[in-house]
Amino acid sequence: MIERYSRKELKDIWSEENKYKIWLEVEIAAAEAMEKFKIIPKGISSIVKKKGKIKVKRIHDIEAKVKHDVIAFLTSITEQAGIKARYLHQGMTSSDVLDTSFNIQLMQSGKIILKDIDKILIVLKRQAKKYKMTPCIGRSHGIHAEPITFGLKLASFYEEFKRNKKRLKDAIENISTCAISGAVGTFANISPKIEVYVAKKLKLRPEPISTQIIPRDRHAHYFTTLGIISGSIERVATEIRHLFNPAALE
Repeated sequence: MIERYSRKELKDIWSEENKYKIWLEVEIAAAEAMEKFKIIPKGISSIVKKKGKIKVKRIHDIEAKVKHDVIAFLTSITEQAGIKARYLHQGMTSSDVLDTSFNIQLMQSGKIILKDIDKILIVLKRQAKKYKMTPCIGRSHGIHAEPITFGLKLASFYEEFKRNKKRLKDAIENISTCAISGAVGTFANISPKIEVYVAKKLKLRPEPISTQIIPRDRHAHYFTTLGIISGSIERVATEIRHLFNPAALE
């Protein structure tokens, strides 16, 4: 993320540290499921949970040699947790970890933005009521037209952000899926029961049909929604700028 424009809460979510932390959570959840269904020996997940630490620099150093991010990550964890960590990732493909983790990051970010929208709605509602009788020039095709009230203008913003809140909630719900289906999504080397377990553990839903990846229309929906919200913010900002009268400060 661009440092200059990054909020700490969101920057933390998209940090390398948090990304690998979520990868580890996915791998541990999958290992727990495999232990439950007697696919791998018991105790693997607890050992990894206890000894596996995220060492970003070490992962990057390994990746520079092996040219594969997930292999580098798993190698780093195995170095710390010991030989039993070799059971991690059994039957899985890289995208099982990457896509599931990416969706979790999108969920985490979306929940922060939802809280922001709630704050905006409170302010817009309060100000709309406060200025409901304050005269304000209306516009038609960008030029002065019949008078309205400033409160009506704010009420319009309020309704738009109510719609944005619903859109974002829908987008977060839509992105909250998990795929642990192995190479090309056929479950040839991993049981669907593992996916169900991991999804429940991570508060996700199993992806109904995945291929090598989680379907990208889910991400398109999410990012399109962010684009609409950005447009709403731009609308409010532009209107405030148009209403500003420098002469009033003289």
